[in-house]
Amino acid sequence: MKKLLLLFCMAITTTIFAQNQINLVQGNFDFLKDQTEVNVQLKFDNAVYQEKNLTEEQYLEGRKTDIITRKGEKVWDNWAFQWGNFKTSEYLEYFFKGINPKLKKIIAFRNDVKAKYTLIIDAKWIYAGWYGGMIGSQEAKLTADLLFVETDSPDKVIMKLSADKILGRKENKVFNWEYGRIAAAYEITGRKLGVEIKKAVKN
Repeated sequence: MKKLLLLFCMAITTTIFAQNQINLVQGNFDFLKDQTEVNVQLKFDNAVYQEKNLTEEQYLEGRKTDIITRKGEKVWDNWAFQWGNFKTSEYLEYFFKGINPKLKKIIAFRNDVKAKYTLIIDAKWIYAGWYGGMIGSQEAKLTADLLFVETDSPDKVIMKLSADKILGRKENKVFNWEYGRIAAAYEITGRKLGVEIKKAVKN
C-alpha cells in the first residue's frame, strides 16, 4: 500500500513538473547568437479560458455578472478597463520583467522594435486562478505557443516552443485580480524562457 501511495505521489509530481515548463517543438537558439534585440508580440486569437475552455466572450460575460452582482457597476467598469489594458500592454511588460534580467548584456526583448526576429506568444489556454485573501490563493496558468519568426516574413517559423501550463507566482500588487494573476504567469514564462536562452547562447 505504501509503495502504491509513493508511486501515486511521484506520478503527480512528475506530471506537475512536466506541465510547468517550456518544451522544445522545433529548431534551436543558434539564430539568436548574433542578435541584440528581439521584437515581441502577443496573440489571443485562439485562447480559451478556465477548465471549461470558455471563449473570451463567455469568460467575460461570467465575470461581468459575478462582479456586478457582488461589487457593482463601477467595479466592473474598472475591471473591464484593466482587462483590456493588461492584454494590450501589461502582459508584455510583465513578460519583459521576467525575461530581460536573465539576459543582461546578451539580448533584449522589446515590443515595436525593428529587429530581425519576432517572438509571437500565442496564448492557447489561460486559467485565471483565484484569490481568497487569508484563506489562500490559486495562481494563474498559461499555455502558449512561443514562435520565433522572421519579422519581415512572419510565416517563416525559425523556432517553436510550447509553454505548458506555466504557473504564475504571488509577486505583484494586483494579484488579487484575474488580470494580475495572469500577468504573473507571463512573467514566469519570461523567466523560464530567459534561462533557456542564456544557457544556449553562452555555450
